[in-house]
Amino acid sequence: MKLTSNSFSDGTAIPVKHAFCRPEPDTHASLSDNISPQLSWGDVPDGTKSFALICHDPDVPSKPDDVNQEGRSVPADLPRVDFFHWVLVDIPAGVTDLEAGADSDGITPKGKDETQGPHGSRRGINNYTNWFEGDADMGGDYFGYDGPCPPWNDTIPHHYVFTLYALDIETCPTEGAFGGDSVRQAIEGHVLGQASITGLYSLNPDVAV
Repeated sequence: MKLTSNSFSDGTAIPVKHAFCRPEPDTHASLSDNISPQLSWGDVPDGTKSFALICHDPDVPSKPDDVNQEGRSVPADLPRVDFFHWVLVDIPAGVTDLEAGADSDGITPKGKDETQGPHGSRRGINNYTNWFEGDADMGGDYFGYDGPCPPWNDTIPHHYVFTLYALDIETCPTEGAFGGDSVRQAIEGHVLGQASITGLYSLNPDVAV
């Protein structure tokens, strides 16, 4: 399988328009355009009945102590954990492309709902659901795509890994408000092939991407 994007090349910076937050000199960060990137794929295995798409950031600080704190920085050697930014399942087998903006064309306070995603797919929730928990203005269930917004004082660039899975089942066995981990578990034993592309992003002007 091959996965490509005309929004960015593998191993390069993700454009600001595809991010949740953009650099802001006075406040470090401000809300951005949050447009889901374009993706295309090919060389699909025979027998594919659907696709699942997951985008995750494996570089999220495991402790929040220093995150976005003035006069402090997130150390590079801090252990990191996954943060899921995009979860789609039941993408029909005949689909080979997601246009830019297909699953997000702006920021939706309190999150997009769980109505169908592009091409009749189903949206899973991303981890902004956890990040904004308890926030009166932004708290809610965030379904589908919401882009990068790493800590503005992190000392490493964050990697955003978009992975497409070709499955031998038409319907992913997940229900309700499912997330990236539950999809990974549900598709075990059903993956015929997979392909990934990685983009980089940082809000720290001292970090090169």
